[in-house]
Amino acid sequence: MLKAGPVWALGAMSGTSLDGVDAAMVLTDGQNLLEFGHTAYREYTPAQREAIRAGFGLWQDDSGVEDVAEVVEAAHAAVLGLFDGAELVGFHGQTLAHDPGGRGTHQAGSGAVLAQVLGLPVVWDFRTADVEMGGQGAPLAPFFHFACAKYIGADAPLAFLNLGGVGNLTWVDPRFAKAEEAGVCVAFDTGPANAPINDLMQARLGLDCDKGGALAASGVPDAGILDRFLAHPYFLKMPPKSLDRNDFDSLSDAVAGLSDADAAATLTAAAAAAVAKGAEHFPAPVSRLLVTGGGRHNAVIMAALGQLMGCDVAPVEAVGLDGDMLEAQAFAYLAVRVAMGLPTSGPGTTGVRATIGGGQISRP
Repeated sequence: MLKAGPVWALGAMSGTSLDGVDAAMVLTDGQNLLEFGHTAYREYTPAQREAIRAGFGLWQDDSGVEDVAEVVEAAHAAVLGLFDGAELVGFHGQTLAHDPGGRGTHQAGSGAVLAQVLGLPVVWDFRTADVEMGGQGAPLAPFFHFACAKYIGADAPLAFLNLGGVGNLTWVDPRFAKAEEAGVCVAFDTGPANAPINDLMQARLGLDCDKGGALAASGVPDAGILDRFLAHPYFLKMPPKSLDRNDFDSLSDAVAGLSDADAAATLTAAAAAAVAKGAEHFPAPVSRLLVTGGGRHNAVIMAALGQLMGCDVAPVEAVGLDGDMLEAQAFAYLAVRVAMGLPTSGPGTTGVRATIGGGQISRP
């Protein structure tokens, strides 16, 4: 059991964009964010990146999945071992497959292994319980976003946008007392974000990403492809809703005949347009959209969001948060909630039938 009162927790996140592992400390009592601590980042090597990429679509019992898990565990152990003072670790793992309502969800990597390596209790497998209870299992950061809204002193509805491999939105109303109250949070995946752009850059140019959106800025989006993309039934589906990294593979196929610049421009425009379509599902308008994740460094996406959203669009750094580490901080926060028996998701965030605390705890 955790001691009573605030806890220093260490969280880690590796997203579907496969850049690397983020790790961060937070001090929290499970409700309030009291202090942000040290952070670290460990980039995947090209070999690790390709090994994990080869595992996309694999499930727990599939051949080769143990090899992927070992890569994930080793990378996480390397960065998490740099920290001192943590009382608890939140380990998300690497999502390889996500099919709520079907086969479930699969994040590679064992928290039990990391607990032995680090000598600390590790909270992991955050999504399975939510999916088993009828939820989407994603996104899981909304309750943390609510705590962030409180931390920055927000007093009106606002939205957080994470632009990782997949985009996701959280609408929060900080005027409520607790995140788990009805009507406080609405969250859902918007559509593809960095993943198809990164895949395009890797396949055509051998680069990890379109840095700053430079290639997209030199191209012209294909209007026909964008129209067909936005006609996808996913955008009409009411939230909560979630996506697997590969659910919009048809978009990547559609740009196959375009030049490098036009393909990048089209995929980048699609990422922003998907967010704008998602905002149509907000319970009430927001005056500000705070952007986190790697996509906030893409000037073309940010400019498009500014034109489409009808509100102030800014990186989370504008309010003193760390957009590179927000998801790692989220899983540190959620780990404490799991350990304290507090819910980590609810009907408004994942569509689960009732508020539920996911995750299992492994001890050294």
